[in-house]
Amino acid sequence: MRTGRLEAFSDGVLAIIITIMVLELKVPEGHSYFDLIHTSGVGLLVYLLSFVFVGIYWNTHHQMFHLVRQVSGGALWANLGLLFCLSLVPFTTAWVSESKFEQTPVVIYGLNLLSAAIAYVVLQTVIIRQEGPDSPLHRAVGADLKGKLSIAFDVAGVLSALTIDRDGQVGVWIAMTCFVLIVIMWVVPDRRIYRALHQNEAPA
Repeated sequence: MRTGRLEAFSDGVLAIIITIMVLELKVPEGHSYFDLIHTSGVGLLVYLLSFVFVGIYWNTHHQMFHLVRQVSGGALWANLGLLFCLSLVPFTTAWVSESKFEQTPVVIYGLNLLSAAIAYVVLQTVIIRQEGPDSPLHRAVGADLKGKLSIAFDVAGVLSALTIDRDGQVGVWIAMTCFVLIVIMWVVPDRRIYRALHQNEAPA
């Protein structure tokens, strides 16, 4: 089948995910900056991080399917797997926010991000196998160093929160730093996809 329905459905789900996340933010009890920071400060920071994560997935998902002409049943299920992992982000985001960065919520948050990263790689792999080694997507991603680094940072973050300074916050803040580094890495535009898009559009 064509990719249009898959992209439209994915866009709708991601929009709902972002909407749910912002609805989880608590309104300050007072009307001062102190009330905002005290009531919603942590929530706003975690929401910002999760918003950028979801936005990155929307962006890379959008770019990827510009290089795909058709999808198989396997790709549909792999895409649903990715959306399932991303649909849990509002829950894990709210838990981290309400706990104010306690160990267990941060670990679950990291596992959520890790599962989404793995699901994205699975989707990408399924599509490449469907279209063959000479497909535009395969030429664009190559060895997919950024994807592998993302998984590595997620794993490092989860392990840090689990093993470093269990009774303190050092491991938790190392974990959150790892998650922020992933965002920084992916916010930079992926020129591989842009080059592949230009090559595909050039003959037309």
